[in-house]
Amino acid sequence: MVKLSKSARREERLGYLFISPWILGFLAFAAFPILASLALSFMHWDIYASPSWIGLDNFNRLFRDPLFYKSMKVTLTYSAMAIPLGLVIGLLLSLMLNLKVKGINFFRTLFYLPSVLTGVAVSMLWLWIFNADYGLLNYMLSWVGIEGPQWLKDPSWILTSYVIMSLWGVGGNAILFLGGLQNIPEQLYEAAKIDGAGMYRRFWRITIPLLTPTLFFLLLMGIIGSFQVFTQAYIINGRGGGGPDNAGLFYMLYLYQKAFKSFDMGYASAMAWIGGLLSLVLALIVYATQNRWVYYEADETQGRKAVVK
Repeated sequence: MVKLSKSARREERLGYLFISPWILGFLAFAAFPILASLALSFMHWDIYASPSWIGLDNFNRLFRDPLFYKSMKVTLTYSAMAIPLGLVIGLLLSLMLNLKVKGINFFRTLFYLPSVLTGVAVSMLWLWIFNADYGLLNYMLSWVGIEGPQWLKDPSWILTSYVIMSLWGVGGNAILFLGGLQNIPEQLYEAAKIDGAGMYRRFWRITIPLLTPTLFFLLLMGIIGSFQVFTQAYIINGRGGGGPDNAGLFYMLYLYQKAFKSFDMGYASAMAWIGGLLSLVLALIVYATQNRWVYYEADETQGRKAVVK
């Protein structure tokens, strides 16, 4: 073991001192609750009485619960619709925000602002927009002679409504894509132009491959975020309901119902671990495939590849 000098030991102690607030916060507000929920997942606890050990009963009940599968289906369906759509629209928006035109910084700020607004305020806004009787969306559809659907009152439209709502924060994706676009060296495009590559070929052979690190990050965050949908579902479904035919019963919303309406904390803890493990598995699958489609290096040969010989 290498013996540290007095100044090095002092620097080490200062380092631990500076990160101690984070360490204490993690232990108190993350590590302890995580371990406590793991223990509670093997217990029955209704808050009023002391927890009692029941082994795997919570998990056995969970896998026989039709609403567990319903909430999982709702969440996965929402993820399959909202994540790709958010990525595509975010990319298209970033291409427009990357244009060198006067006042572009104003539009970048304008498109990013909605993503920093609070979830409750945004949910109330969308509740009005999707109102079937006097909502803005159906009113605008009536201008072109279209009778709008019931949206949040119709089981066949409620998930579509949530997907549309998710686009409210697409400006955050666009700003991250914009950062990726501005990190692509201009000489790659110049090399491709010299070799005769058109605009679309440069886009597919240079822009898309070199944006894959950003795409990879946003895909991971999207998977994790889709399993945390709660606020908008809670507000729009009427403070914790699942909507018509439970078509809006997201996984976190059902977990909330079990924990704070039924006071079945052991069951809710088991749900939390199953949901967390599933999102982890999906994230690991994406992570394991990154070597096949994520490119981290850029050089002039990437520009040369823009031309099909």
